[in-house]
Amino acid sequence: MFQNFRQSMTWLHTWFGLVIGFVLIVVFFFGSLSVFDREFDRWAIPETRFDPQPMPSFDQVLLPILQQLPPDELDYAANMATLHDDQQGPMTPRLELPVDEYWAYTTHRDPVLIMGSGFKVPLPKDPSLENHIHANMTIDPRNGATVSDDALKIGSGWFYPMHYSLNWQWKNLGIFIVGLAALVMLAALVSGVVMHRKFFREFFTFRPKKHTQRSALDLHNLTGVVALPFHFFFAFTGLVIFASAYFLPVSQFQLKGLHDRHEVMEAAETGLPHKAAGAPAPLASVDAMMAQAKRRWAERDMAGEIGFLTVHHVGDANSYVSVYRAGSDRVALVGEGIHFKGSTGELLFEDPSRSPVSEVNEFLTGLHLQHFEHWLLRWLYVLGGLLGAVCIATGFIFFVEKRKKQHAKAGTQGSRVVDALAVTTMTGMLIAAIGMLVVNRLLPADLGGKGDWEKWAFWGFWVLAMAHAFVRSAPVAQGRMNPAWREQCWAVAALAVAAVGLNWLSTGDHLIKTVFTHTYWAVAGVDLSLLASAGIAVWVARRLARREQAGQRSPLPAQADSDNSDNAAGVAHV
Repeated sequence: MFQNFRQSMTWLHTWFGLVIGFVLIVVFFFGSLSVFDREFDRWAIPETRFDPQPMPSFDQVLLPILQQLPPDELDYAANMATLHDDQQGPMTPRLELPVDEYWAYTTHRDPVLIMGSGFKVPLPKDPSLENHIHANMTIDPRNGATVSDDALKIGSGWFYPMHYSLNWQWKNLGIFIVGLAALVMLAALVSGVVMHRKFFREFFTFRPKKHTQRSALDLHNLTGVVALPFHFFFAFTGLVIFASAYFLPVSQFQLKGLHDRHEVMEAAETGLPHKAAGAPAPLASVDAMMAQAKRRWAERDMAGEIGFLTVHHVGDANSYVSVYRAGSDRVALVGEGIHFKGSTGELLFEDPSRSPVSEVNEFLTGLHLQHFEHWLLRWLYVLGGLLGAVCIATGFIFFVEKRKKQHAKAGTQGSRVVDALAVTTMTGMLIAAIGMLVVNRLLPADLGGKGDWEKWAFWGFWVLAMAHAFVRSAPVAQGRMNPAWREQCWAVAALAVAAVGLNWLSTGDHLIKTVFTHTYWAVAGVDLSLLASAGIAVWVARRLARREQAGQRSPLPAQADSDNSDNAAGVAHV
């Protein structure tokens, strides 16, 4: 099929990149936004615009709220019937479900605190499983006030899940698609290096004044090699992090007995009760346990705040409390957990030192998830993610520019379809994300189901961008540029400026205030990023207009420069 190994690598790189690139560019872009997901949350929910808070008193603030928290209605309706065994008796009413666990979580970037409860299903179909109906809520830890459940956390609740699951939760299908894309990306990275003969000249040359095909390939090579270690590392660690999800069917069925046995053995080794005793017992002061945990961390020369705590088997003699250290001062994703007997506050177990294998795993996981407090490194993550998106985008552009003249002569529509999909995925994705922020500021804060409206607006903007891209793609079939690129860049600029203006009008938090008088970088950073995006979009739109005019005066060359034809020899027939 191919004359040599290099041509086979060229074919693999081209078609793997084309087929899966539409997923990868979404993963890269929303991964970049996820680096500052909590900051987007602050922008989207104005009532949470205050300084990050430490874990508050559990006894005085959290426990009274958790004791009043009812099981979630939607979770009860969706899962109770499948968890409950009808043969044992009637289903327990929602408000009579017994509470089994409490938990609370915060980070150095979270002003608000997320917490919740798990409620037992009294007559479960499978007693060996942790059958729970859950209830979650977000509060202001300064006073215990509830943050509305309708307030969608656009950063951590939408942009971040889009990065690893495409917000497609059914059967974890989105996670599997992203995992496949990451695996294919590793093959594309290797083949992309192999297919180039003149390595240094091709990878470190950029000629922006050349015609679109040449400059797109130059930028594709440059962005690919500059961030090559970043791209390879994050594709690999992403696969490692979600390995348990990929093998979930195996672990759920074929390895279930081994897993259950391991849990029992682990409980015996650590002294942490695996199951409730069935005898009631009061809960001792969790605040005292928290204070003791902080003292023990300080004695080990690792003083820090509490990031996560959970109470297991609430109200039972086997109840125990786990307190985990916030890890914002380190890369490795570790919690240094300390566990106490719930009824007495007695120390039961302290997490031991980690094995070398565990150290490596936790370091790689922490480096990918970047929960640490290092702002410069966070911006480098953003840069690496955006370079990945640019690399894929220029690959699409090169693919279309190389073939559209040939396809126009043959009367085929391949280049037109790929170009419209590329517009949809790139500028359409920007329109959807920024349009969601605009709708967030337009809708009243007390609107019922506001978060659902914002989600529908996101998909609606993206669908409109796709329709526009296809409608305006007719010139591509004639070997010319799609005007949708330019027009959607103008739309990006307009929406970005509108988002900043609406934030000012609806909250009073304009840039002079958030930067100078009452500095609040979480909101100022989002506004400044939107304005920078608007400026770049205007600049790109103006350059595209000049390219369009030049293309109308003189047709694009049928072939690339001699430097380029050598790179793509393996796919010239496509």
